[in-house]
Amino acid sequence: MRAARWAVAVLAFVLLTACGGGAAGPSAERSLILATTTSTQDSGLLDDLLPAFTADTGWQVKTVAVGSGQAIELGRRGEADVLLVHSPDAEKKFVAEGTAGRRLLVMHNDFVLVGPDADPAGIRGVGVADAMKRIADSGSVFVARGDDSGTAAREKTLWQQAGVTPAGDWYQETGQGMGATLRVAAEKNGYTLSDRATYLSQPDGLTLLNEGDPGLLNVYHVIEMTTKAGDRVQPEAGAAFADWITGPAAQQRIGEFGRAQFGQPLFVPDAGKPEPVP
Repeated sequence: MRAARWAVAVLAFVLLTACGGGAAGPSAERSLILATTTSTQDSGLLDDLLPAFTADTGWQVKTVAVGSGQAIELGRRGEADVLLVHSPDAEKKFVAEGTAGRRLLVMHNDFVLVGPDADPAGIRGVGVADAMKRIADSGSVFVARGDDSGTAAREKTLWQQAGVTPAGDWYQETGQGMGATLRVAAEKNGYTLSDRATYLSQPDGLTLLNEGDPGLLNVYHVIEMTTKAGDRVQPEAGAAFADWITGPAAQQRIGEFGRAQFGQPLFVPDAGKPEPVP
């Protein structure tokens, strides 16, 4: 089974490297698999955190950056040691299945609606449900991820709250991560929903048009995996990562990340605080 685990890890690492993903170098002795969202990678947060984690703990990290739903599925199959995700409803259902360990609050930021500066749908300065309805009613291009991510899940909720079933030529799904979806939206002069961190890290061609609604809160948790998910799981690795990312050194790094470049932190550290609520 150790050989099978190593094969999975190497394949994930090779594929990610080929696609520009950033995983730490391999170590046969102390190497863990982190399944996480594309937003933590595309924003550059992992590039800041993971070398510090390795330096502090000795654990190397192989990162699989996918949508939160896919990351949870990797955990469910016992193909990851720890998850860092942002789809609270799906996380709670998963933890209730009994194969995961601790689920700990890490940080939050928010979602934003971005699009062309001309704003043909007129979504500036209105509530988010009204904004979604205006996009649909105007037939303006909306580029969705459509990839079972936490962002895709929130987008579906927003359409439901707006009383809209998105369909037609104006509604286009990329099936890709946040960074790629932002690039497609810019190319098509369309709107999209993004986490703030990824948008700020690559804003070319799009304008932030709608923000601040309570329904746009975006919360991240770390979830440890246990051997109940499969005998390839290393519980000690997951615990090491969970303890570190919720510890004071990592929380300080999270709170400072982005401040120098963007004039504001891209994430708000939350470990040890009450759960943020809309």
